[in-house]
Amino acid sequence: MSIRSLCIYCGSNPGNRPEYVAAAAAFGTLLAERGIRLVYGGASIGVMGRVADAALAAGGEVYGVIPQALVDREVAHSGLSELFITASMHERKARMAELSDAFVALPGGIGTLEEIFEIWTWAQLGMHAKPCGLLNVAGYYDTLVRFLDETVHAGFVREGHRGMLLAAVDGPSLLEAFRCYEAPAVHKWVEKSET
Repeated sequence: MSIRSLCIYCGSNPGNRPEYVAAAAAFGTLLAERGIRLVYGGASIGVMGRVADAALAAGGEVYGVIPQALVDREVAHSGLSELFITASMHERKARMAELSDAFVALPGGIGTLEEIFEIWTWAQLGMHAKPCGLLNVAGYYDTLVRFLDETVHAGFVREGHRGMLLAAVDGPSLLEAFRCYEAPAVHKWVEKSET
């Protein structure tokens, strides 16, 4: 599928390994070089700030979406192509989804996990057919990937739905997986028969 605009969920902290911010910078640069607009949470700090700065430095277009409460805390990025200010976190996530053709989680904390899981859930429910993925930098998501595989073995998640959340160790591989992605037609509920 063609991706013109890609949403990144990631940490407002830099993490404690230099690989996290380095990978964010590399991915931001890659998106700009490929003419893919970056949509992200609009902050100037942490992994978020690094991916935005790198995309901008490489001539890319960067849209930030941030709630007014965070603007008031002075964490909004002042140099973006466009900054959308929302009234709430719920409105922020909906706006990011509207603006994007695909979704990627870089290393991050609770908010990052909540965002990628919500957008993946929307895909599972058939609310969109856009690809979702994890950029598994320095093995950050290894244990999560193993746990998600276990949800299939335990009978809570269908294999087709598990396959909707892609993972790769570098940006080019993840973008290639997105290019080939086709959303499966799978019932959400495990107890329903396949048709």
